[in-house]
Amino acid sequence: MKTLKIGMFGFGCVGTGLFEVINKTKHFPAIIEKIVVKNPNKKRIYNNVSLSFDPDFILRDKNIDVVVELINNSDEAFEIVRAAICTGKHVITANKKLLAENLTELIELARQNNVSLLYEGAVAGSIPIIRNLEEYYNNDSLTRIEGIVNGTTNYILTQANKGVSYQQALKTAQEKGFAEAEPTLDVDGFDAKFKLVILLKHAFGINVKPHEIPNIGIRNIKPQDILIAQEKLWRIKLFAKSIKTEKGVIAYVAPHAINNSHSAFYVDDEFNAVIVEAAFADKQLFYGKGAGSYPTASAVLSDISALQLGYKYEYRKSIDSSLFLNQSDSVRVYVGSTHLDTLNSIEFEEVEDLYIGKEYTYRIGLVHFDVLCQIDWNNRKDLSILFLPEENANNHVKLSYEFLEN
Repeated sequence: MKTLKIGMFGFGCVGTGLFEVINKTKHFPAIIEKIVVKNPNKKRIYNNVSLSFDPDFILRDKNIDVVVELINNSDEAFEIVRAAICTGKHVITANKKLLAENLTELIELARQNNVSLLYEGAVAGSIPIIRNLEEYYNNDSLTRIEGIVNGTTNYILTQANKGVSYQQALKTAQEKGFAEAEPTLDVDGFDAKFKLVILLKHAFGINVKPHEIPNIGIRNIKPQDILIAQEKLWRIKLFAKSIKTEKGVIAYVAPHAINNSHSAFYVDDEFNAVIVEAAFADKQLFYGKGAGSYPTASAVLSDISALQLGYKYEYRKSIDSSLFLNQSDSVRVYVGSTHLDTLNSIEFEEVEDLYIGKEYTYRIGLVHFDVLCQIDWNNRKDLSILFLPEENANNHVKLSYEFLEN
């Protein structure tokens, strides 16, 4: 078996992990020959590999078989990936933003140049979800895929459930390397949305751009919401969610309140979980570490191994043109606010529970998805929202008044 020669872009957390894993794996049929980095002043530990700051150092080397792209900047990564594919090199990337924004173009480019474009590490770290969607579920009728695909928010919410404040939990997540210094992509649900775009392609064959999927993060979840969730025996998780209906596929990212019957109820800290539901296989849970140097490196390593067998994603579900995104249904939600007037401004189709207190108020019921999409939840400090299980919805109204102003 031919030993693959790898040119790697980026030598940060994941790149360092991959370098260590490959060098510690005995008889692995691949070697990192060259690495391109951006910061010449950063101290790095490496042996028996050539280091450069020029992309052409790898891109013009005809002996390099595979380009592994592991940099943070998605625009720069796109130029590298596109150039590598056009020079006939296989590409492995873990850059979910790059893929979510350019997936259709890159798939076609890889097809034209007869190379593989693999990206298992872009979604849920060490969990092998993409290849399972491509292979295991290829002939099954998928009805739903949802999951915790962002370790940062899951860690913060786990700490919040223990009474730790949002700011303190975020600070600790940053210190542990789970969160970036600028956490917006994580805490506002953008990172999870990028991953959902990729999952939609492999689960249902849908081509969608990130701006077409609503994303609500966890930034504005209040301590009162956490306490209310605990009283109701809920745990709050940020889900990337897609459901196949008769009208099409509904897809969104939002915080959900789940009970202990849910498969992801006990998935805590930086761990990820993806639940796949199919017509014939029922529900299956994929669970593992979703962030960090080694978990992501292990997924990249798996892609390198697959290249040894000439593996390519086939995207066979893409031929089903009957599926499309549809956000026209109603959803069951909990909405909390410090002001009753603010809460009353949201049009509920049905109300099943209303609580009005001196300092906080909330309402539970059905709201049309279009109504929710008109609100910029990530920038509304006076509002918080949790999506609730559809199967527990009911049609009665329950009112609870602790204090009602005249």
